[in-house]
Amino acid sequence: MITYKAHIIDTPTPQAFRIIENGYVTVSDEGRVVYAGSQLPATAGELVDFGDRLLIPAFNDLHLHAPQYRNNGLAMDLELLPWLERYTFPEEMKFADTDYARRIYTRFVHELWMQGTMRSAVFATIHPEATCVLADLFRKAGLGAYVGLVAMDRNAPNGLCNTAKEAFAAVSVLDDELGRDGIVRAIVTPRFIPSCSEEMLTTLGRLAKERNLPVQSHLSENRHEIDWVHELEPDATCYGDAYNRYGLFGQTPTLMAHCCYTNDEEMRLMRENGVCIVHCPTSNSNLASGMAPVRRFLDNGIRVALGTDVSGGHYMSMLRVIQYAVQTSKMHFAQSRGSIPFLSLSEAFYLATKSGGSFFGRVGSFEPGYDFDALVIDDSYLNFDRYTLPERIGRFIYIGDDRDIRVRFCQGRELPEPPLVV
Repeated sequence: MITYKAHIIDTPTPQAFRIIENGYVTVSDEGRVVYAGSQLPATAGELVDFGDRLLIPAFNDLHLHAPQYRNNGLAMDLELLPWLERYTFPEEMKFADTDYARRIYTRFVHELWMQGTMRSAVFATIHPEATCVLADLFRKAGLGAYVGLVAMDRNAPNGLCNTAKEAFAAVSVLDDELGRDGIVRAIVTPRFIPSCSEEMLTTLGRLAKERNLPVQSHLSENRHEIDWVHELEPDATCYGDAYNRYGLFGQTPTLMAHCCYTNDEEMRLMRENGVCIVHCPTSNSNLASGMAPVRRFLDNGIRVALGTDVSGGHYMSMLRVIQYAVQTSKMHFAQSRGSIPFLSLSEAFYLATKSGGSFFGRVGSFEPGYDFDALVIDDSYLNFDRYTLPERIGRFIYIGDDRDIRVRFCQGRELPEPPLVV
């Protein structure tokens, strides 16, 4: 048992920050929160005092592409489909070389640690050996992740296509290797409908059902993409239904990124099936995709998380994604002449912590029973004028960065900096 003292800030509900000035969080030997409050509990165990620093939940990034890390900041003047063809696919083909994969993935995992992202849902490539390298790096760093070996067998370069049989076998091996007891696990990952044949989608739906594996993919990101899906799956009532027909839309826990152009039918399916939308505002802006109507999703009872979508998104900081999420919602507010409320800062913070964390279990809050995933923030250089704690968390979100993170915890373990050079 160990107890940490600091200014505690989290969002058990999205409506407001819970702020405990000079509070205490007690963590069990298993890494779970036992108590959070203003009084030192009788069974505090060892006491660690972080003084005037902030203690907040660690961040959860529910959508990003590990092999695209080297492409950060490139080709931000292109739309989605040309960007994939000219930059993304050529880079991902390089991961047939396991040594190259290790070099890039080592830097990628280090960046997640640096930015305070303790859990993530990640696309790898079609390459089994490179995907195993990524999973192993996550395990060695102590970070939680769902790692997805990508499946695609059409409308992509030959060097980036696998067969349905190959994808089934490779994901099964990855699942066996990772197991279900650790915090790094496998996830079924069709890239998106245009890159997967009927055989591939049918096989992946069977794989998810037989092994009870979660699913991640892309949905309604770009108008040209949606038109393409209608041509490829003419019997589907909407893009989401194209996944649903193959058992890839909430039959097991499912993440669908973007959803910029979700219609009423698609929204109904997501609500009924419990699909989680991953809002990626930096990527949606960079690739001229659109603006996801997050308030509409929330009002319709659909769970929403946040993702950086590197390298469509240009930066792996969830702080920047929280900012963009609020800013994008303000554009909806302006366009609706005030009829659509914009996101509050606490709501956006909730999406990046407790809402996204729920995909991994009881993660993202300091409520009893939750895994202690936490960041210790030293904002002293920002707090030069005795700001209130609500003002301090706002300033950190908007003008703070990774240099302010002094300590990182995942499942109660303080995580040292992972090696950067291989």
